[in-house]
Amino acid sequence: MAGLRWCLVVLLALLTALASLGDEVPGEGAATDHEGHANCQPGVGQRVQVEFASSIVEHEYIVGFNNYYTKEARRNFITAALNHSGVVQWKILPRDNPAKHLPSDFDVLEIRESDPGTGLAALERHPNVRRVTRQRLVVRTLKFVSVNETELASEDAPEADEEIEDVGDAAEEGAEEPVEGSEEADAAAVEEGDEEEVASVKFQPPRRSFTLGNKAFWHSTGRHNGRKLLKAVPRQVTSILQADRLWKQFGFTGKGVKVAIFDTGLKKGHPHFRRVKERTNWTSERTLDDAVGHGTFVTGVVASQADCLGFAPDAELHIFRIFTKKQSSFTSWFLDAFNYAILKKVHILNLSIGGPDFTDQPFVDKVWEITANGIIMVSAIGNDGPLYGTLNNPADQLDVIGVGGINFEDQIARFSSRGMTTWELPAGYGRVKPDLVTYGSAVRGSNVGGGCKTLSGTSVASPVVAGAVALLMSAVLHRGSVINPASVKQALMASARRLPGVSMYEQGAGKLDLIKAHHVLSRYKPQASLSPSYIDLTECHYMWPFCTQPLYHTGMPIIVNVTILNGMGVSGRIIEGPTWHPYPRQYGHLLQMSFSHSEVIWPWSGFLAVSIAVTEEGASWDGQVQGHVELTIESPPEDGDTEPRRSTVRLPVKAVIIATPPRSVRVLWDQYHNLRYPPGYFPRDILNTVHDPLDWLGDHIHTNFRDMYQSLRAHNYYVEVLGEPFTCFDAKNYGTLLIADPEEEYFPEEAAKLRRDVDEGLSVLIFAEWYNVPVMKKVKFFDENTKEWWIPDTGGANLPALNDLLAAWGMAFSDQVVEGEYKFNGHDQYYASGTTLARFPAEGAVIRHTLNDQVSEILEGTKQTVPDAAILGLYQTRGAAGGGRIVLYGDSSCIDSNHNQKECFTLLSALLHFTSSGQLPSTLQPATTVPVQPVLELPERADGSNLHRHSKVLVNDLDGRTQRPLPPCLERLWAVPQPVNQSGPVNLYQSAKLLSVGLESPVLPLHNDQRDSLEEAQTTWPDPLEDLDSGPLGPSFRRPHLPTYGLVALLIASVCVLCYLYRKSRRPRRRRTKQAVVQQQQQRRALSAGNGRVPVV
Repeated sequence: MAGLRWCLVVLLALLTALASLGDEVPGEGAATDHEGHANCQPGVGQRVQVEFASSIVEHEYIVGFNNYYTKEARRNFITAALNHSGVVQWKILPRDNPAKHLPSDFDVLEIRESDPGTGLAALERHPNVRRVTRQRLVVRTLKFVSVNETELASEDAPEADEEIEDVGDAAEEGAEEPVEGSEEADAAAVEEGDEEEVASVKFQPPRRSFTLGNKAFWHSTGRHNGRKLLKAVPRQVTSILQADRLWKQFGFTGKGVKVAIFDTGLKKGHPHFRRVKERTNWTSERTLDDAVGHGTFVTGVVASQADCLGFAPDAELHIFRIFTKKQSSFTSWFLDAFNYAILKKVHILNLSIGGPDFTDQPFVDKVWEITANGIIMVSAIGNDGPLYGTLNNPADQLDVIGVGGINFEDQIARFSSRGMTTWELPAGYGRVKPDLVTYGSAVRGSNVGGGCKTLSGTSVASPVVAGAVALLMSAVLHRGSVINPASVKQALMASARRLPGVSMYEQGAGKLDLIKAHHVLSRYKPQASLSPSYIDLTECHYMWPFCTQPLYHTGMPIIVNVTILNGMGVSGRIIEGPTWHPYPRQYGHLLQMSFSHSEVIWPWSGFLAVSIAVTEEGASWDGQVQGHVELTIESPPEDGDTEPRRSTVRLPVKAVIIATPPRSVRVLWDQYHNLRYPPGYFPRDILNTVHDPLDWLGDHIHTNFRDMYQSLRAHNYYVEVLGEPFTCFDAKNYGTLLIADPEEEYFPEEAAKLRRDVDEGLSVLIFAEWYNVPVMKKVKFFDENTKEWWIPDTGGANLPALNDLLAAWGMAFSDQVVEGEYKFNGHDQYYASGTTLARFPAEGAVIRHTLNDQVSEILEGTKQTVPDAAILGLYQTRGAAGGGRIVLYGDSSCIDSNHNQKECFTLLSALLHFTSSGQLPSTLQPATTVPVQPVLELPERADGSNLHRHSKVLVNDLDGRTQRPLPPCLERLWAVPQPVNQSGPVNLYQSAKLLSVGLESPVLPLHNDQRDSLEEAQTTWPDPLEDLDSGPLGPSFRRPHLPTYGLVALLIASVCVLCYLYRKSRRPRRRRTKQAVVQQQQQRRALSAGNGRVPVV
């Protein structure tokens, strides 16, 4: 028994050693969890808090040319254009960076004229000038938020308990930074070794940066927060995504792939990196090192070869230092760096930055040029979650891979920004973003001084995808131009694993699956695809918000904005379709379709906007309907082809139709009169919230008013969106027009039509906001970077415009700004920086409360109250045909999810009950019947306002008060249906697939823990891609890795032999009998007598 136990011990030891081989990296031994610094202890990490600001630089303009020209040629073009323009004070600003001697397609021009408009117009008329735009300063402020194990486990940790460490200008973790202008700094800026190329720059005076305040975010790392059995240990993301399988079994390590990192730089000779090809500095500081730590961490996630491993340790790294120590940058720096990346022919570019400003046209154009040159750009989607509509640019662009973040429990990280895109508002609807999600919470990466640390944020998730793409590309470099920005994006999205119970505007295609992506990419055939690949308006939660409200006749058409990905070439066009093919067996003929799409699909991508409505025949029908949309895309021939490449794609459609609901429960949301940043300075709605000065979330029912929309649907109201003027809807179909936080002006025709509509029974519910010209001037701020004052274009809402709209009923809002708490129906309510009623009909009902006066607090610094402030008014009009009702409430913050204030959905429901039925609930009975005393002086429009620059109503001229002509209403051209005699599949997700690619089973064995989670995911969600080449054993069969099993068999056989020899050596010797002893003695005597010969018997 003792020998048997010894054998079992040896066998167990050998098997344990064999299992440990799976954690080693090529050439580096086993990975460890060694932490080089105190902040890297297990259970302790940091979160990256990103604050972003983009502002215009006074007197500086970017002159873009239609091609790349030498410095002398560009100067000649500008001189020729300005010679007879009357502009005298101008100069071309020097750009001292590694690309200064190379041809360029832009210059930065400074014009010091009081009115540079004449010179700008002259420049734009030059035949070689493409565009003239304002120079912008980008300020990204990184704060490292220290978190402990408890905070990592809690998604709802209070913001006040978080300790924020602002690293600012200081070097992190003891890294020393030379002083600008010193000899050490000069040496640091030019010193390179081995295979690094030298990039020297000259000193420019640095510009100061500003921050927008502190805004923390949280995330969750566990489903079972009430019980902790094991201590939290930082996990290696490369192991979880199985990068080690590609390293060991195929030998792919990123070799041959060039990766550009646009960030804060990298210290020379960092021990984690072995293939740093080049470090370049594009800032005004004379250093190449990383003083913040973010660039080092990002580079480590991509390509670290020691300690905290990166995905592609043998990738060739090109480090672009694009941010200063104070974390500021200019658009021109990015443009020069982008041009240099194109020249260097990098394969992948990681940009872990972003911001809400998608109107910086030179930047957007250059991103298009980057991807058009075959560079795969990966960018972080933003850290402004969990609010919807908080996407950052450039990750929200069609041609960029936008990455969101999840934690290690496969839950969407709280900080990860959500879709939709807001470029398309108000007339259209946003696209699906992010494209996919991956681990971005508590990820381990390289530290500045060596060792590892943990960080969280989508700026961490972005390099995870960039590193994974570098690893994948090294496996398929032999396929040439087949691997391009579109095909890589198609492979990542087609292989992604969908997270259950999560909307597509949170997860995109799903979670990154590295092994499946390798399987797809290695078998990929050039083709076009769609994202989303189907439209199922019945599928919740993935198709939220479309699945939350059925379709009905006379409803506003819903718009699904589909992205076209074209892996056949950088450019293409739709040559056939889109055509609508309803299925008569499934009543598809009850739907009507209208399409708008990109005329040219470039670069690699385009859009297909699908408008869906119900025909008159379906006015009283209930049930599901199906059909599909079909289109053919063509690209020019490539790689020796003689014929153009073509790909036909189908977009399955399923929807639910109900009988048209009654007018009283239909609410129309006014989207047309909401304005936002960018491009204008539209201030925050709550004045005492200083960390977020801009209103940039779109003010849409599916972005920052999402919770309000959910509440209305829960109360069986049907909510539709109006993206056109009031002249473009039939008021007889709606009970209430809901106007919230409007910043836009109104056409006179809109005011006239609204008066007629109210007389005929339409009700109007308005949630206003503050407006006070002295307060607007007070909340302006001086941007020390641009030396320019930022003055609001309007207040929280445009009250002068609203007062003009309401004048026919004798109603108006005042310029008072009040805030404070009050009770409604037993519920605590908070009135946040709202206005009061200045005029209201005497027969109306008015609700009053005593609140604090914010005007005196802001302007004088004194605390005063406004007794019995009129904050809510309810009025029944007296139209000839039974007039509608008008309700005015002075604050919209309580229905806006952006402010985290106490919601007032109970109040909203009561107000809608009044507007729809005319019955005043008892909870809305006023405590006093004292009418509002009319105020003679109403709020006036501010002098010098720039609202006309961004308005759809006002003409952009010097006067700023002239109105445009009323635009015509959109007339949709409904597609002629082409019925097909077939039935659609029940599960549209399962039927959608990428052509010629089978994905039912992974090609590599999985870790045990991942196999369990994979089986659970496959049970919950069917795979979107059909396995065309799975073996006869079916999709559940996993092919064993034969060398590994052979080694196991050899070790087991060796143990058995050792056990046999051991038992034989310990076997007791048998005693010889007496007869045997006598016989042996006789043989010895005979042998001695016969000279060694034994006689034969």
